[in-house]
Amino acid sequence: MAALGQTTRLWGVAVAAAIALPLGGCATPPPAPAPTPAAWDWGLPADVPPPAVPADNPMSREKAELGRWLFYDKRLSVDNSTSCASCHVQSKAFTDGQARSLGPTGQHTPRSSMALANVAYHPVLTWGNPLMTSLEVQALVPLTSEEPLEMGFSRRPQEILTTLREDAAMSGRFAASFPEDPAPVRLSNILKALATFQRTLLSFHSPYDRAARGDVDAMSPAARRGHTLFFSERLECFHCHDAPFFSDSTQVAGQPAVKLFHNTGLYAIGPNQVYPEGSTGVFEVTGSANDMGKFRAPTLRNIAVTAPYFHDGSAATLADVLDHYRVGGRTITEGPHAGVGSKHRLKSPFIRGFALSESEKADLIAFLESLTDESFLTNPAFSDPFAP
Repeated sequence: MAALGQTTRLWGVAVAAAIALPLGGCATPPPAPAPTPAAWDWGLPADVPPPAVPADNPMSREKAELGRWLFYDKRLSVDNSTSCASCHVQSKAFTDGQARSLGPTGQHTPRSSMALANVAYHPVLTWGNPLMTSLEVQALVPLTSEEPLEMGFSRRPQEILTTLREDAAMSGRFAASFPEDPAPVRLSNILKALATFQRTLLSFHSPYDRAARGDVDAMSPAARRGHTLFFSERLECFHCHDAPFFSDSTQVAGQPAVKLFHNTGLYAIGPNQVYPEGSTGVFEVTGSANDMGKFRAPTLRNIAVTAPYFHDGSAATLADVLDHYRVGGRTITEGPHAGVGSKHRLKSPFIRGFALSESEKADLIAFLESLTDESFLTNPAFSDPFAP
């Protein structure tokens, strides 16, 4: 079998670490989950279905609040310098504005941090790992991965758990969140709480949403023209970024998951081609040549605040992104990655190139900007509880 590559190695190391790490202060396994509580109030608009939630981690207000505290807690890192929020900043739709995120020891991650808006609807997580389907498991990667080192929890797990256990307020939050667990301050519960908090990060109140629900003045005339362009067969944008989630890998409660990956012509392929670190996509996991350079289409919600763009942060602005799709791929003229991406044999058939005037480009950018949900970027329920 072909080597699975870095993405799978990180995933496998994380899972192995979770099994090996002491999960709490006693050898007694946690009890069976308590009965499912009353239905969770998602606070969603009537036209948006609820997301899927795993049966062994039902939603609760206490658990979501614990997850918020843990999401911003730098004590989960090896040197108390890094939290989940270090790479997922609320004002940037829970990205960090970097082409590649930076860990506590100065190592860069191979790809940019993905936005967390509506992450509860993503049946497959990260840029290019089709095996990563659980928020509870995904949280292990930044916590326990070594190459690159992101947070370093696994280097001193007992010290970190003891610190949380000795913090009366934090220990109380664990007890309230997991009332059936006699020793609730454990790694497995940290993962459940973080996943629960992330499932609350819902964003459906942008100008686009308000206009779609009848407030026609919520979008500017330029944004409305851009909307028409976006959903046209001429530009093909909506095939990979359809409403309401503006991604084509989605899952709602009670429905099967849709998991899709695409090669967008960022790099070429040929006998002398060298792919940058982190740019082989699903190939890293499957080893299949037909998966080379394929990535999940990220959500476009709040896209105006999540620059730089693409998995490698190689597009600085939305105008750059549109120029890439306008010509049907990227041409790199020199260096080890030189090649014509538009001629990649695996490129998505929806990326064919198109004519676009400057005024149309401005209209399309205005539409993309109308997907910014200011209430999501400023919601105090998602904010740093440690902030003064």
